[in-house]
Amino acid sequence: MTQEPLPARLPVTDRTRHRRLREQGSLERAELEAILDAAFVCHLGVLVDGRPVVVPTVYGRDERWLYLHGSVASRSLAGDTPVCVTVTHVDGLVLARSVFEHGVNYRSAMIHGIARKVTDPEEKLAGLRRLTEHSAPGQWSYARRPNRRELAATTLLALSLQEASVKIRTGAPDDGDGPDAALGLWAGVLPLTTVWGAPEPDPALPARTAVPDHIARRAGTRHG
Repeated sequence: MTQEPLPARLPVTDRTRHRRLREQGSLERAELEAILDAAFVCHLGVLVDGRPVVVPTVYGRDERWLYLHGSVASRSLAGDTPVCVTVTHVDGLVLARSVFEHGVNYRSAMIHGIARKVTDPEEKLAGLRRLTEHSAPGQWSYARRPNRRELAATTLLALSLQEASVKIRTGAPDDGDGPDAALGLWAGVLPLTTVWGAPEPDPALPARTAVPDHIARRAGTRHG
């Protein structure tokens, strides 16, 4: 069945409405997708036994769903429960003339919804492929794929990308035209970037085992 294309703008709900720093908010679905595509670690917030738990984990996505996985023994992956998932990129420190005006240049996404446990075998395999390829493109075809026992030991959750909030902060400090500009202090942005290093082989590898191209070519490239 062909699904209707998603609207270009995210819907506004009580949980996604931008109440503070509205100028940093975005309703563009393309901004949400760009933030998700530039990272591979998210933080999953969920109630476990009535207490909040926030779990860092890798993820993957398609147009409509965010996929997260873990052990079937993990209580945070029980499914069919309200969750909140966040992804954040820190692009730099905003160093102003006063401590009060200091800040961070960032890109962030917050996704709300009911995480469902994926039970359909085809969707589960497809979701795990999305997750693997999101963090390590090319690895699904290179490495051995999960067998039935491993699939049975793995929980895969799917969270709709329909209800999401996006915020982005860029640029210089906000006090360049205020009274503190007369202090004569340096102000500006200290950028932060992350670069992939050279692959480090497993000591147990046989000698002369080549690094596959899809891994080797990421060395020295920027992440995020």
